[in-house]
Amino acid sequence: MSLLISYLKLCWFKSDPTNLIPSRNFSRNTIIFYFISGIIVESLITDPADGTLEVSLRTFMAFSSVATLLLFHKNILIFQRVFTAIFVCENFIMTLAILCEVLDIVLIKMHYEYHEYVGIGLAVFLVSWYLAIVAYILRRFFKYNVSRSLTLAFSYFISTYGIPMLFMDI
Repeated sequence: MSLLISYLKLCWFKSDPTNLIPSRNFSRNTIIFYFISGIIVESLITDPADGTLEVSLRTFMAFSSVATLLLFHKNILIFQRVFTAIFVCENFIMTLAILCEVLDIVLIKMHYEYHEYVGIGLAVFLVSWYLAIVAYILRRFFKYNVSRSLTLAFSYFISTYGIPMLFMDI
């Protein structure tokens, strides 16, 4: 539990991911949670089969992106540490996204006129927070400056969300 709390502190930029060493079991559970929460969110948006396929593609792209970055740095040995840090924070953001989906359903049922604006605002906030977290993790691991970290975080976001989404539209 203390390891999870240390990882969750990354979401508030209060922990150093380079000091965190996950167990294989912790990393595996992080991947499982990532997969299940992704399927839940995608299934609320589309049908479960398409959602499962998109989350599978997203997981593949996430691993590929981290591996490519680490191969570029010739430091593949920290693969588990980097992806676990990113995935734990992404799981936290995804949990908040699930709560936002539930809030949207409640607002629709209450016939709240501006529910779309609330949903868009929360989505922009969560994506921005997510990009900041990934940039923070990359900055800590690779000693990048802020602009390079944000650029790589945005590239990671595009490769893990944009490419699978484009593939699903084909």
